[in-house]
Amino acid sequence: MPTGAAAASGREARTTVSRKLRAYVALMKPRIIELLLVATVPTMIFAQQGMPNFWLILNTLVGGTLAAGSAGAFNCYIDREEDRVMRRTAKRPLVTGEVTDREALVFAWVLAAVSVGWLTLGVNPLAGGLGVVAIFLYAVFYSIVLKRRTAQNIVWGGVAGCMPVLIGWAAVTGGLDWPALVLFLFIFLWTPPHYWPLSMKYAEDYSRAGVPMLGAVAGARTVGSQVVLYAWATVVCSLLLVPVGGAGWVYAATALASGSWFVWHSHRLHALAMAGRPTDKQAMYVFHGSIAYITFVFLALAVDPFVGGPVI
Repeated sequence: MPTGAAAASGREARTTVSRKLRAYVALMKPRIIELLLVATVPTMIFAQQGMPNFWLILNTLVGGTLAAGSAGAFNCYIDREEDRVMRRTAKRPLVTGEVTDREALVFAWVLAAVSVGWLTLGVNPLAGGLGVVAIFLYAVFYSIVLKRRTAQNIVWGGVAGCMPVLIGWAAVTGGLDWPALVLFLFIFLWTPPHYWPLSMKYAEDYSRAGVPMLGAVAGARTVGSQVVLYAWATVVCSLLLVPVGGAGWVYAATALASGSWFVWHSHRLHALAMAGRPTDKQAMYVFHGSIAYITFVFLALAVDPFVGGPVI
């Protein structure tokens, strides 16, 4: 029987290991991964026009999760100094010291290698190549090249977040077609009105860190007008999947209804900004609402092949 001291030491060791594992998971930015996976499976179902092979879905999700986690870990490493001066990122593992800089960098490289190998061998070479591109776009193009240089950083840097739909489509078809590109453009246009309201809320954080997010360098009126323009463009793009990809009435109705709701709240944010009234609450409503909006659209995309008849 272990002594009291030994038992306590064992519990402490288990707690330490558990905290370390949670810290590594946090490096992967699981909330972003959840959002990416919401887009991947419906895209695969729509590409198949039915349910793809279970193992293909599983391998795509595992590989995609590891690739996104690698990009997130690289981003945490690259942004570690800025994260230390921002309240929003004060609990990230490299800020709290739960993971060292070297550990984070090694972890990111290991995830990158495993994810690309997994996608290449478990899905197909095109999916593996797209995984490489996704990691590069987020870790290098966005995190190093764009983020500190331009207020348009999230626009072009957001290309990395569009890659899961291409990977999902490539996993099923072995290639890329026009519907996949429409979905790519849909997420590309959605990213600014999703993220810019958050940058309004945390403008002081970004200013303190020297990151020129639009919400930190432009007034609320400018940001609000940009959110409205991109919201409209996003909804219009989502509806292109009907003539281009043959999406049915379930998808069309959901995209139109949820898109109208998203646009209305974007206009409300703009109206508050134009009136000089506080925008923080509405900005966060648009931010969280944008997640609900894209979730509804992709859920409809997954359901449409099974119950959605033609629009016309």
